[in-house]
Amino acid sequence: MAGLSVPALSRAWPALRAATVLLLLSGSAEAADVSPGPLTIAEQGSFFVGGRDVQSDTLSTLPAYAPSGTISVDQIYVHYQLPVGAHRPPLVLIHGCCLTGKTWETTPDGRMGWDEFFVRRGFPTYVIDQAWRGRSAASPAQIDAVKMGRAEPDALPPVFSAGREPAWAIFRFGPEYPKAFPGMQFPLEAQSEFWKQMVPDWSAALPVPNPTVPVLSELAKRLKGAVLVSHSQSGIYPFQTAALDRTGIRAIVAIEPAACPDPAKDDLAPFKDLPILVLFGDYVEASPRWAPRLKQCRGFVAAANAAGGRAELILLPEIGIHGNSHMLMQDKNSLDIADWLSGWIEKRVSGRS
Repeated sequence: MAGLSVPALSRAWPALRAATVLLLLSGSAEAADVSPGPLTIAEQGSFFVGGRDVQSDTLSTLPAYAPSGTISVDQIYVHYQLPVGAHRPPLVLIHGCCLTGKTWETTPDGRMGWDEFFVRRGFPTYVIDQAWRGRSAASPAQIDAVKMGRAEPDALPPVFSAGREPAWAIFRFGPEYPKAFPGMQFPLEAQSEFWKQMVPDWSAALPVPNPTVPVLSELAKRLKGAVLVSHSQSGIYPFQTAALDRTGIRAIVAIEPAACPDPAKDDLAPFKDLPILVLFGDYVEASPRWAPRLKQCRGFVAAANAAGGRAELILLPEIGIHGNSHMLMQDKNSLDIADWLSGWIEKRVSGRS
């Protein structure tokens, strides 16, 4: 940098950093616009992991169905696709609040989702539905107990749904409904399809950590090593899983996590030498909800690295990728981000040059 004064170098640093990060972490030789031609896979299917049996006398209030019986809860549904000649680590894709594994599938406007993209890139891909969500069964026992007069109304579980108006700002489509941020990449012309993805959320009725956490550990072991990719509400789950047992966890990718571990309270030893990426999109500092979370995750990354970690926090605008909402895996430039992430995994996990 001969000839640059210290102030000039300081002003140039953001651009230099962006160029350097893109150079080091860009994807492999394949282009981001993966061919939409026929998808050849070695295997696909689905299964459940975990779960426990629960006996209840309040399973039904309908005459045609007996109220007493045994059901299974706390399991997670897993849909997988294995590429031919898989040569990259398995990815476990974990959705966030009020959503299901659909998060990672075809985008609301019909483009390729991350589940297909990463399979095309040679990653075995496993998409889950969190416990008590989507195809992972919930229990009606508490609700029916109240309806049958066997429990007080305050025993009802705190199940909630996110309305599209407040969710608009949460997902950072804009500062408030229905205003959009300038240059925002989410396909608002297809927003009606996105709102159909929203489902009731049972997480507030479940223990902490969420039952999904120990099952993720079981799944990672079953896969003999996997990268856990979380989003939003589930952002903390891979960290909690690693704290429980690091076996089988090859890396953590936390996409816009609602929380990172707290260095003042949490043991950072489980994260030593573990590749960790915390990734945020755009407009974060403009969001009263997300700006404090970004600050908290920055503190975690700094503390984890001081304790021997390999953690990184990346804001997409700082590496030249702009306009991303909270649902960046569905934004119009989603495959550019997936391409970048593929490169990060290659460098940090696979160790390939």
